[in-house]
Amino acid sequence: MSVLGGLWKPVLVFHLLEGRLRFNALCRLTPNATPRMVTLQLRELETDGVIRRIVYPEVPPKVEYELTEFGRTLEPVLISLRDWGESFQRHCGTMPDAVASRDRLRKGRPSTASAARHS
Repeated sequence: MSVLGGLWKPVLVFHLLEGRLRFNALCRLTPNATPRMVTLQLRELETDGVIRRIVYPEVPPKVEYELTEFGRTLEPVLISLRDWGESFQRHCGTMPDAVASRDRLRKGRPSTASAARHS
């Protein structure tokens, strides 16, 4: 259980289910986590063999993360957890802003609050 222990590890792995991502993209997808926390969680996931860190010999440095074959085995667990969480929130009559924010980010639209601030 320690492999996915911690607040951000399951979230980071869930985002990597869609494919390879750069560090800054992972930070944008987890806005409530500090970059330091994302770094620590990614290092632990790499040590546990869940993700692979790919460093490109470029200037400026380019680093990407992807799931290993072992990490991919977590997909059904994470999908089940997501589905259960969404079902629970419908049951309680609440849907968190994080879900709406994630969906807007994936579609390339700013959040409503952000759009209101900039208008």
